[in-house]
Amino acid sequence: MSLIRRLLGAPRDLRDARVFQHISLVAFFAWVGLGADGLSSSAYGPEEAFRHLEGHTYLAVFLALAVALTVFIISASYRHIIDQFPTGGGGYVVTSKLLGEHAGVVSGSALLVDYVLTISISIAAGINALFAFFPGALQPFKLISAVAIVLVLMLMNWRGVKESVLILTPIFIIFLITHAVLILGVLGTHLGEIDSVGREVKGGLNQDLALLGWGGVALLFARAYSLGGGTFTGIEAVSNGLASMREPRVQTGKRTMTLMALSLAFTAGGILLAYLLLGIHPSDAEPMNASLAKEFARGWHIGGIEIGPTFVILTLISEGALLFVAAQAGFIDGPRVMANMAIDSWLPHRLSALSERLTMLNGIGLMGGAAMAALLYTGGDVHQLVVMYSINVFLTFTMSNLAMIRFWIRARKEKPVWKRPLSLHALTFSLCFLILTVTVFEKFSAGGWITLLTTSAVVALACWIRAHYRMVGAKIQRLNKELEPILSAPVKRDPAAPVLEMDPEKPTAVVLVGGYGGLGIHTLLQIERVFPKQFRQVMFISAGIVDSGVFKGANEIEALRERIRQDLEQYVQFARNHLSFAADYDMVIGTDVVSEVERLCREVCLRFPRSIFFAGQLVFRQSTWWYRVLHNETAYAVQRRLQFDQLPMVLLPVRIL
Repeated sequence: MSLIRRLLGAPRDLRDARVFQHISLVAFFAWVGLGADGLSSSAYGPEEAFRHLEGHTYLAVFLALAVALTVFIISASYRHIIDQFPTGGGGYVVTSKLLGEHAGVVSGSALLVDYVLTISISIAAGINALFAFFPGALQPFKLISAVAIVLVLMLMNWRGVKESVLILTPIFIIFLITHAVLILGVLGTHLGEIDSVGREVKGGLNQDLALLGWGGVALLFARAYSLGGGTFTGIEAVSNGLASMREPRVQTGKRTMTLMALSLAFTAGGILLAYLLLGIHPSDAEPMNASLAKEFARGWHIGGIEIGPTFVILTLISEGALLFVAAQAGFIDGPRVMANMAIDSWLPHRLSALSERLTMLNGIGLMGGAAMAALLYTGGDVHQLVVMYSINVFLTFTMSNLAMIRFWIRARKEKPVWKRPLSLHALTFSLCFLILTVTVFEKFSAGGWITLLTTSAVVALACWIRAHYRMVGAKIQRLNKELEPILSAPVKRDPAAPVLEMDPEKPTAVVLVGGYGGLGIHTLLQIERVFPKQFRQVMFISAGIVDSGVFKGANEIEALRERIRQDLEQYVQFARNHLSFAADYDMVIGTDVVSEVERLCREVCLRFPRSIFFAGQLVFRQSTWWYRVLHNETAYAVQRRLQFDQLPMVLLPVRIL
């Protein structure tokens, strides 16, 4: 067994009807794999907000309430998105469907950069938490450790989403327990100080109103609230990742969203209050959550044994490790957004392909590689990463809610209950637009420009790819029109004549085809022109490729099988009627087109020993590496495989550019 097979595991069987059940996530595990992205933001979001209060710490009371309320508002808006878009896709699909494809590509590109930064910031913050209690001599190894964690998570996700989530679930549970103890412990031990806290808040507010006025206090609060917007990142991950959830997906997605909203509101709001109650202040030496845990557990003893440091270590390790779990959202949803955009031809089509383990191998690799590049560029600086991260998160939040506002305005005549969801999305849009505007204005020079520039570059690249695919598609359509006279020509074969049977002893042309159209017909006609009267029988073979667009359930795979069968039957009828050939077909369903076609070709050769294989190949005048990325060149790959099997294969060029 090869090393790759040992690391990634055996292929999954698409013929097994239970495969979808085995790899999908119930609400709890979806909460671990996707909800952890939102929950983990409590490790850096509240700290960023508290830092920007700039000494006016009494506002943390109002900030905690605002944070918790905002979490519930954004979560509620995404519950409506789940209802209207039950197949998932999140911001990209919502924006594309409701605001148009050009708005969709902006949202999709922002999501891709967002998920790259999800991985980067989660791992960088996790490393910070773990190294908080390590000796100073080990600090230079933080960046190397972060890159190593990315590689480990890539490998785990190549094995499968559910496997990676199951491995990380104990970490998630330990985080919940330790942080519940921390927050409830701080709040419980300060219940008797409510009056003094109230007086402190009232005194600080009156003093600031006298100095700054209501407008100044409001601006100060809005700035801290907006720059702590990293707290709300990850909420959209649930709606983006519906495709990975157990049926019924809508109900599973809503339960997951509820679990995430409750846990994030409690944790983020509770941490802000705990900072205030214990007098924790920002420090460059260590994260505020580390200072909070140390202050809370100071002096803990049981039977003369000091247990405070043990609790602190467990809390920080669970927080750091949960951030690694949160990176899962980038590895789960990022490749899925890539696949959706690839299906729509904004990205190379191969990004929608699935591996033998039914994971998006190419997408996972690209997300991991880009995340490592972001870590190396920023040196793993969490403060810079959180700025870069928040901008794109709230760009997609804003666009998604704008799209839903348009949806409910249009649907107000058909849907009697429309005012409440419209008001909800309008409120969410306003909050997200405020956070986006303030973050871009305040942090443009501190790293925000990098995010905007990178996102713009991804949008430009996507538009170039889409234009190329459309140009190629137009050329193929022109080829179809050129062949229309042949397709519509009178049938040569006498309808009363018996159908010719395939003879294993005769030379057989085996033609690899895709969907029924000009490319396949052109290839078939070229065989007769290049090898006149050499073949009087033909076998058509085709592979149905299960990509992320098809892999949504057993019904979709059966629909794919039926569609391929109908296309092949059309080829057979054309060969019989227009060329008077004996004809038949065979097909296979799988995830790797080259391997599946090679296996099918060997089987056909056993039945028809005098077979010669043919395939049409698009030929470009200037074949660059870009064209090789955008076009999978399946025919060349199959030819190489068959040559090693000592099976002859001829590629017939189809020049369209």
